[in-house]
Amino acid sequence: MHVKTQVSTLNLRSSSSNEHFLLYSCPAEANRSHMPEVTTPARTIIADLAKMVLGGKPLDRDQAMSLASAWPDCPEDLLYWANQVRKAVFGRRVRLCSIVAGKLGACSEDCKWCAQSARWKRPAFDNSVSFINPIRLGSEEIVSKARQALDSCPGRLGIVNSGLKPSPDDIEVLCKAGVGIGREYQNKARLCASLGQLTAEQAHRLVQAGFKRYHHNLETSRRIFSQFVTTHKYVDRLKTLEIARRAGLEICSGGLFGLGETWEDRIDLALTLRDQVRPDGVPMNFLHPIPGTPLQQARPLPPIEILSIIAIFRLIMPASDLLIAGGRVVNLRDLGSMIFQAGASSCMIGNYLTTAGRNARDDLQMIDDLGLEVSEY
Repeated sequence: MHVKTQVSTLNLRSSSSNEHFLLYSCPAEANRSHMPEVTTPARTIIADLAKMVLGGKPLDRDQAMSLASAWPDCPEDLLYWANQVRKAVFGRRVRLCSIVAGKLGACSEDCKWCAQSARWKRPAFDNSVSFINPIRLGSEEIVSKARQALDSCPGRLGIVNSGLKPSPDDIEVLCKAGVGIGREYQNKARLCASLGQLTAEQAHRLVQAGFKRYHHNLETSRRIFSQFVTTHKYVDRLKTLEIARRAGLEICSGGLFGLGETWEDRIDLALTLRDQVRPDGVPMNFLHPIPGTPLQQARPLPPIEILSIIAIFRLIMPASDLLIAGGRVVNLRDLGSMIFQAGASSCMIGNYLTTAGRNARDDLQMIDDLGLEVSEY
């Protein structure tokens, strides 16, 4: 039996626009050779649910869990259908994001995965720097680091500070840097801040300084969050996201996978993001265990499981911008270029906060080799 795809309109809207998307369509006969045969129950489940998404109907929890149960029997089918949804919404366009650390280390929080917590005994970041005291950049240094990133690839730039929340001095430095970057790059850069918990006044100041987006991950499901973080609560993260949205900032919020969570936790995170947070961007990070942290012995996720997580998030959140970030290089290895075939629409380029990434030129070449185009924000 062959899957037939009809012309349909996705009755979902991008969180950043009011545009309806015309979904993937083709004459069934002309494309039949490229479509998977549906010969097993798992393949039928994946195909039927994907076509439902392509028809504009959102998945509920039971349907999403059906995908999680079905994919091990035919992961190639899941990736195929996730790619169709990505192409329907984003076409050949992909987006890029880079980050600059404004403040690094000495964090008061006890997130078990994080190398920046002052609570964990870990090797120094380099031969001269201890994480007992934070490494702070001044506004001019942040502008200089931003210039290096944006000259390699204009796009979205995130400025990230460690810590539970920013101090008044942190806000002053960041706002001054934001104004400087905006003056130099004007429309060639869209600024994002990641500073932890935020007040309404601080959020409005970021908007005035030219920041367009605020990043604050939920990380995992509400059910298991307290197993990995005890110094603040899940509801605190949700409150910060709401404050940022009310100030006029776009929302960037996603999660970290490989903590030992179940598929139920992954599905519940996706549904909380889709139905409650409604983020413009969804960063997806994959644990890179760091020596000295409580999760240093965690077993890395297999590459095919990572790709399947991306694909199921795409089917749950068809119009969201899925950004593949931390852990991409070390965990996916030779399958790194398959993130877009799995449904991703963005990736982070350059280095991360405490671990190295790929050279930006290599990622740009990968995107070109795949026949994709870098889209401006």
